[in-house]
Amino acid sequence: MSAHPPVIVHAGEPGPALAMLAESHPDLRVKACDSYAGLAEAIAEIQAEVVYSVRFAGTPLFPRRALVESATVRWVSVGGSGTDHLRPWDSAKVTVTNAAGVAADMMAEYALGAMLSFSLDLPGFAVHQRARRWTAGKVEPIAGRTVLILGLGKAGQALARRAKAMDMTTLGVRARPRPTAYVDEVHSSDSLPDLWARADFIVCCLPLLETTRGIVGREAFAAMKPTAVLIDVSRGGVVEEAALVAALDAGRIKGAALDVFATEPLPADHPLWGYKNVLITPHCSSVYDGWETRSARMFAENLERYRRGEKLTNVVDPARGY
Repeated sequence: MSAHPPVIVHAGEPGPALAMLAESHPDLRVKACDSYAGLAEAIAEIQAEVVYSVRFAGTPLFPRRALVESATVRWVSVGGSGTDHLRPWDSAKVTVTNAAGVAADMMAEYALGAMLSFSLDLPGFAVHQRARRWTAGKVEPIAGRTVLILGLGKAGQALARRAKAMDMTTLGVRARPRPTAYVDEVHSSDSLPDLWARADFIVCCLPLLETTRGIVGREAFAAMKPTAVLIDVSRGGVVEEAALVAALDAGRIKGAALDVFATEPLPADHPLWGYKNVLITPHCSSVYDGWETRSARMFAENLERYRRGEKLTNVVDPARGY
């Protein structure tokens, strides 16, 4: 590492990060790149040592090799929390950090909103409203219900705090179980067969790893309550989509709120579009006004540490994925 590393800002909207660096690191050479195709050339042009990168056009064409196999890049700072699009990388050659926590509160609010939407049957009332039809209705409380949170990172913990404020029972699953604030019970994934049937809401907040891929699959859906609601704000691939479709067709669960998918954008002919009891959003549970600035600020503060030769925050272990 060096005290004056050349920096690339790789983002669809690089403005917030460029403004942040101009204010906090005005002496550095910084170049913007707003495309996937142009990243390798931009890195080579300035011999970039540091790259702040936001995945802004999906995963399939993401220029992973340009970052983690570069001869000059020593640190990749991911503007979001997920790093599965960079795997694998050699941590002896390149350090990868993320912005874990930058959207934890917003993702928790999304999950809470989805739970309330289903318990209050807001989509159903909206149908009656559009038809100008006054019908008998009923709403249900989420107080006293049980939420199973898969992944107790920053987003999972933020959700647990809100769920307890709503008088819910909170169950959590994490790789290394330990007592966690606002979580009534913390388990390992080995306990999932006994947990599915206890949950009224299942919320996925997991990174996508080989150990988490398809963790919500056919056996999980078979064990869930028919009144259970699945909410996914993690990564496409954590939920086995074919198994979800089969569960919806069989009436195995009440419904789902999905913000992430194996293929994004979700293809227009995908069967998930056709269910009245499925809420689909375009991978936006972490997108809110000001997130770009907050993420860029986290990067700028870490860049100060990098330039001083100090330990970086939010370093991602490639083996663990977080």
